[in-house]
Amino acid sequence: MATVEYVHVDKEYPNGTCAIEDFNLFVEDGEMMVLVGPSGCGKSTALRLLAGLDPVSHGELRIDGTRVNESSPQHRNIAMVFQNYALYPHMTVRRNLEFPLRMMKLPKAERVRRIEEAAGMLGINELLERRPRQLSGGQRQRVAMGRALVRHPRVFLMDEPLSNLDMKLRIRIRSEIAS
Repeated sequence: MATVEYVHVDKEYPNGTCAIEDFNLFVEDGEMMVLVGPSGCGKSTALRLLAGLDPVSHGELRIDGTRVNESSPQHRNIAMVFQNYALYPHMTVRRNLEFPLRMMKLPKAERVRRIEEAAGMLGINELLERRPRQLSGGQRQRVAMGRALVRHPRVFLMDEPLSNLDMKLRIRIRSEIAS
């Protein structure tokens, strides 16, 4: 994991709407941080800025002390899980988990190991040969989490990723993510 810093970050849209103003935050390496607030207060925008999906208007974003404002999303080594899953419908669960590992050009043995590890942690071993349309909302959410976990990214960003999981599994997954 890595340290994350927001230093006097602003996000203003072209129409003049200010989504985030003078946001400052420091997250320690290995620390789990939760942003809580009402709808529309900028929580998701803050995550999107760090992921590189939206540009920062003013201020600095740093990962491990390095400014990343101009870095493309693929060069930040961040995994982001959204509430809406973003799974490939034509691929099995196994292929969805494997996809980012193939893009990283990892050897087959390492891909298999990481998929088995994530599937075991998330309790989705029996789902590996199914397609997303054959899964419940909670199962899809676990697959999306798995796709992020297999990458071993420097930073995990989660935008309401556990909302469709039952309480028992939600508690277990939180402790797994934190460790």
